[in-house]
Amino acid sequence: MSRTSLLSVALVGVLALTGCSSGSATAEGPSTPQLKAVDPGENGLIAEQDRPMAPTLDGSTLEGERLDVADYRGQVVVLNFWASWCPPCRAEAPNLVEVAEQTADEGVQFIGVNVKNARDEALAFERKQGVPYPSLHDQPGVLLTRFRALVPQVPPTTLLLDRQGRIAGRFIGGVTTDELLVPVQALAAEQA
Repeated sequence: MSRTSLLSVALVGVLALTGCSSGSATAEGPSTPQLKAVDPGENGLIAEQDRPMAPTLDGSTLEGERLDVADYRGQVVVLNFWASWCPPCRAEAPNLVEVAEQTADEGVQFIGVNVKNARDEALAFERKQGVPYPSLHDQPGVLLTRFRALVPQVPPTTLLLDRQGRIAGRFIGGVTTDELLVPVQALAAEQA
């Protein structure tokens, strides 16, 4: 099955998991942004005019530090939703580390969002994989609900945020180095 077909199947799954959310505000917070265009362009990115602002994302890292993604505005941010118990997350981890290391000098910041996972298990996973970037700890999945129309409840999913904090790309499922490197470098080359 092609990557495009898998993306289409995954999108249907996302809609099923989110109960076909209308995107209206809830008691938990503001509405989840909707993507106008699912199909990325030639460089793997969503057209600039179709990029919604990412929801607020802040909390405590696995190490207990405060982290607010808004503090990285002006940089390209790669958000990876993961869990140590997730086989595709384990498979993609070396790819994420490789792209993070290759693009660190291009104004790119990787941030993990560890979901539905015990802190000790997640920290052990990061040590084993040599993850050089921080991860927010979201054991109950509260942060994940802010992305309910964009990110399935089961990891992995990777979102690319442009320098203005807009969602510029999305990968549902495990990602390879080649799939991720081109759009991340294209975003890094965009003017702020």
